[in-house]
Amino acid sequence: MIYSERIRLRRNERLDIPKFVEWLNDPEVCRYLSVTLPVSLANEEQWFENMLKRPTDEQPYGIEIRNIGTEGGGHPWRLIGNCSFMDLNWTVRSAEVGLFIGDKSCWNKGYGTEVMRLLLRLGFETLNLNRIFLRVDEANKGGIRAYEKAGFILEGRFRQGVYQKGEYRDLLHMSILRSEWKLETQEKR
Repeated sequence: MIYSERIRLRRNERLDIPKFVEWLNDPEVCRYLSVTLPVSLANEEQWFENMLKRPTDEQPYGIEIRNIGTEGGGHPWRLIGNCSFMDLNWTVRSAEVGLFIGDKSCWNKGYGTEVMRLLLRLGFETLNLNRIFLRVDEANKGGIRAYEKAGFILEGRFRQGVYQKGEYRDLLHMSILRSEWKLETQEKR
């Protein structure tokens, strides 16, 4: 498990699949994801099997928060989303990162920023990456804000790189380098 103040990251389990299907079929959750068509339980089970064949470094993590009021039993953690590193390039020590918070009751509470900071620590300190980047729909203001708070810098845009519901929007590219992350981490101490 990988912990921060309010969250933990853990490997996805087969038991998570129904929750992912629920989230990925919710138009609000998928508004800024590349998922555009309905997802079935069979689709997600196939995704899970294929995911297990990927290198461990590229296997996603479930995002969990503490469950309040579990003193009398119940599970102490609750799944709220998913995150991962993708397309790791070991020659240039670079990777793309992505996340989504599927549990809408957890939106706008700072979890996205906290998850991203945890992923940056994992990427730079454990995986020894030098550059971590992401792509984000220009309309995803909350996501952009979370990424900027975590230290990401806008480095470019793919004009009309997103098409959804009859509309083209720009796809922003953001990144952070290890040296920038170290400097920001030191300044916060």
